[in-house]
Amino acid sequence: MEGPKSILPSSLMSGLMPQEEMLEVAQKKSKLFIGIPKERSLQENRIALVPEAVALLCNNEHRVVIERGAGKSANFQDKDYSEAGAEIVESVSEIYKADIVMKVEPLTTEEIKLVQRKQTVFSALQMAIHPKDYIKNLISKKVNAIAFDNIQDIHGKFPVIRSMAEIAGNTSILIAAELLSNVNNGKGFMLGGVAGVPATEVVILGAGTVGEFAARSALGLGATVKVFDNSLYKLRRLQNDLGMRVYTCILQPDVLSNELKTADVVVGAIRAPDERTPCIVTEQMIKDMKMGSVLIDVSIDQGGCFETSRVTDHNKPTFNVHGVVHYCVPNITSRVARTASYALSNIFAPILLDVGDYGGIDNMLKMNRGVRNGVYIYNGILTNKMLGKYLKLPYKDIDLLMAAL
Repeated sequence: MEGPKSILPSSLMSGLMPQEEMLEVAQKKSKLFIGIPKERSLQENRIALVPEAVALLCNNEHRVVIERGAGKSANFQDKDYSEAGAEIVESVSEIYKADIVMKVEPLTTEEIKLVQRKQTVFSALQMAIHPKDYIKNLISKKVNAIAFDNIQDIHGKFPVIRSMAEIAGNTSILIAAELLSNVNNGKGFMLGGVAGVPATEVVILGAGTVGEFAARSALGLGATVKVFDNSLYKLRRLQNDLGMRVYTCILQPDVLSNELKTADVVVGAIRAPDERTPCIVTEQMIKDMKMGSVLIDVSIDQGGCFETSRVTDHNKPTFNVHGVVHYCVPNITSRVARTASYALSNIFAPILLDVGDYGGIDNMLKMNRGVRNGVYIYNGILTNKMLGKYLKLPYKDIDLLMAAL
């Protein structure tokens, strides 16, 4: 006698039948060989990895070699790195035997000659300063070149740019305070104010991250702060983030000119993505300012937003035009190199750990869209659209290259 037939669909019945056991195949980890050369660019004092980050990498069985004296400008000693597990080497050529090279500034022409085929290099990009031959030489080495300033986090933000901008904003106000003091032949003002004495006036051009942290610092010292930007959204966001009402205004030449006449400090923090910063303050506006006022041009690395700006360095950071002190050092964060190095290292160390955990740079780039966004050369193929158009070189989409793996 036949038993009762099942009323369940055959597709569901098959799902209830015993199935093969599916075991997750663990990703094979890889041990990294990381090199950290000494920075050779003018007055670059930062270093990509601090000793604590090196210790973390070495404890995860990765090998780190560092050129002797690489951390000296940021007040890290060779002993600090050797105790963290790194190998100290005398020759820069030894560094470029590593699979991954960690730098702050872009490679110099001499360093490109030392680069090995299939090597991965993390550094800043600084697109505007690279001649076509520079990129062609990197391409010929079949390297993976990753611009850390283009790396994104899970929220689509740029963590390196933001960290450096926070430092630059805070530091710009501290620099201004020094330049106002008698010690630096300033007017003898304290940046801020005390009871019965009018507060110093600070005008900030730009409501981005630099402008926000400059405003925070100046307000914390007790100054009167006025912020200008051409974006209402940024100005509104700034007020909300600061948690207090602060004078804000759209960039209008007449209004700005009037405010500059009474300003003690002006911070230029205007940014223009991938192009020269527009000149916001004319020479006539500078002439109309108070004698002994201070200008800090944080935008000088993109050309500057004051008509009277010209690039200076940490050895001779200021000059005087029409009685107004100008500070136009491009690399402000190198002035506080130890803090800046920790900020960079906090971003780079987890990325390197991921490279090891994913079994190599290719697998990590395939899985990590944020780091992939920083790639501008992949296995000798230019992948940065803006760089390709700027230098008139052929380029390919990095996502398409990843899909082909």
